[in-house]
Amino acid sequence: MAKYDLISARKAREDVQSGNAVLVCAYDSDEKFKKAGLEGAISLEEFKQQADALAKDREIIFYCS
Repeated sequence: MAKYDLISARKAREDVQSGNAVLVCAYDSDEKFKKAGLEGAISLEEFKQQADALAKDREIIFYCS
C-alpha cells in the first residue's frame, strides 16, 4: 500500500510556492477541476501527461474539495 501523509493547507501552499511540490487536483473531470482548481494546481489529466517529466525529488500533493 502506498504511504501518504496528511499536511495542512499552509504547508502545501509553502511547498508549492517554493517549487518543492506539485499540487494536483485529484478530480478526473476537467469541469470539476475548473470549479475546484486552486492557485498553482494542475489537473489530474495534466499530471498524467507530465508524470514522466516531473523531477523525481518533488513532492506530489493530491487534493480534492
